Amino acid sequence: MARKNRKYLILAMVVIALMVTWWELGSGFVQTGPEPTLENGFATEARFFETLEDGRVQCGICFRNCVIAPGERGFCQARENKDGVLYSLVYGLPSALQRDPIEKEPMFHVDPGSSIYCIGTASCNFRCRHCHNWHLSQLTIEEVGSYYQRTPEDLVREAKERGMPAISFTYNEPTILYEYIYDTARAAQEEGIRFIFHTNGSMNPEPLRELLPYVDAVTVDLKGFSDQFYREISQARLEPVLNTLEIIREEGVWLEIVNLVIPGYNDDPEEIRAMCRWIKEQLGPQTPLHFTRFTPAYRLTGVQPTPVETLEMAHRIAGEEGLEYVYIGNVPGHIHNSTFCPDCGETIIQRYHFSVYQVNIDDGECNNCGNEIPGIWP
Repeated sequence: MARKNRKYLILAMVVIALMVTWWELGSGFVQTGPEPTLENGFATEARFFETLEDGRVQCGICFRNCVIAPGERGFCQARENKDGVLYSLVYGLPSALQRDPIEKEPMFHVDPGSSIYCIGTASCNFRCRHCHNWHLSQLTIEEVGSYYQRTPEDLVREAKERGMPAISFTYNEPTILYEYIYDTARAAQEEGIRFIFHTNGSMNPEPLRELLPYVDAVTVDLKGFSDQFYREISQARLEPVLNTLEIIREEGVWLEIVNLVIPGYNDDPEEIRAMCRWIKEQLGPQTPLHFTRFTPAYRLTGVQPTPVETLEMAHRIAGEEGLEYVYIGNVPGHIHNSTFCPDCGETIIQRYHFSVYQVNIDDGECNNCGNEIPGIWP
């Protein structure tokens, strides 16, 4: 009977949480609203495109540099050429709005334990076979079929009203909704709200450098360390991602890296070692690196979850290569989900999965030995 009552209690807690989320964020939701077409005004002129002959345009927002004929869309399916002008079809139309712990990004060295306002739209410029958010990222906005209507100012206002210190664009690739994230980042900065985003690292250098002055922190997926992996798994390339990482570091924006370890695809020890060595040499030993556990999803359902031993091997290699802040993710309760001072070895942020239980940092320094801990602290 006690087990049965516990089951009902958990169910009730889930229902209440969903109701609170709907009450907080659900206003303005359009379940079966008009399709966001150019003709009905649900589109915004894009930035960083060039007009070519015969009405074609070339998009310059990401490494693909798509040449798009009139009436057609780019690879991402979120930018359309209308009479020689490129438009964003997802500006102000997020399909996901949610309060999440900042640790879920993952972002471990910024405002630990805080809840942030997370946003995503339809579409992406990668075709990752393992995407957990494929129901957003691999569909057009028409195929997703539902969305909210939120201006950048709406997002900032809602974050302030709900006491959320940061806004993050995270569930699909922010690059493809550049105009929306740029305007939101500027509006957030004006109101004292932090702006972060989680990206696949595909943005071209010019738009990236224009955006970064309004950004507090970035989480970048470094999906593997070979061009073959990027081609086979994501229909993408490695070099643009490495360029993005270097630009973020050059511009002085806080950076954390995620490497989802997929058995049989990117778990070769020597490749992991080469990646860690590159991170230390090009980005610095204090760059946080998250090795996260793969679980079957989308088109890689036949692959088994990452063995914890593989993640621990990757963690060990990163330490041998001199990286100071290395984490193991998607393994709740693992010791390397927490942050340790690289000087004295004491636990300075104790975590269980996405929950923070203890923070032993004052004014950016370890409480035990006074070592400076890099990050953005309250």
